[in-house]
Amino acid sequence: MRGREWARPVRPVRREVRSATPDLEEGRPPLLFVPGYGHGAWAFAEHWLGHAASRGFPAYAVSLRGHGDSEPAPEASLRAYVHDVVQVAAGLPRQAVLVGHGAGALVVAHALARYPARAAVLVAPVLGGWGTFGAALRRNPAGTLPAVVGGRLRLSRGQLFSRELPEGEARRYVSALGRASRRAQWQLLSAPDPEPAVGDPPVLVLGSPDDRVVPASALTRAARRYGSAPLLFPGMGHDLMLDARWREPVDALLDWLEKEPAAR
Repeated sequence: MRGREWARPVRPVRREVRSATPDLEEGRPPLLFVPGYGHGAWAFAEHWLGHAASRGFPAYAVSLRGHGDSEPAPEASLRAYVHDVVQVAAGLPRQAVLVGHGAGALVVAHALARYPARAAVLVAPVLGGWGTFGAALRRNPAGTLPAVVGGRLRLSRGQLFSRELPEGEARRYVSALGRASRRAQWQLLSAPDPEPAVGDPPVLVLGSPDDRVVPASALTRAARRYGSAPLLFPGMGHDLMLDARWREPVDALLDWLEKEPAAR
């Protein structure tokens, strides 16, 4: 029992959810994609939603409150973001697989303690702590320092994408980025470790050794937390779902689901 959940419930908001469903329903578990801070459901609707549906998986993407076309929430907390994910997952027709990108992976890690997911996938996970902040400060001081005083955390084209992505596409994606609340940004530094996941679901970690937001050592630590090793895609940027070779990681994700959790 979590007394705070009852005494101080999270304020309900209107949430944007985008979806793509297969032409033939095969009973496979739905996927719920959770974008990182500054991104909305659009980041997965660009490629991954339709591709997952083409391979038989119902696919959904939620914009956390204050992101995308969800209701503005300038003072949202990590707890509120977790609530958004749990509420959307609970409304899906079957037990879902949670897929979180960037700081959305931190949201998913906390949501796993409240929702019995079929499985989870952490894509280029930003799991918080001062080590994450130090790496971001070294790689992008101009974009990271404003977030320390409540400004917007700004990520550059070079951090998010490889050189293979056409410049016009990269500019379009960067211009679509929003911002997380100041409170949620600060909680990236001080967030407690996630509680144990309900039902001990299998967890896959995906990333790139060339990610300029999440160092390879952080990917290894994240995977070890769940008793595995990260699946790496060299030559890609932080936003694997938007980069030029976006098909490779999502196919690996779907292959893994077909072999392990989906078969269960």
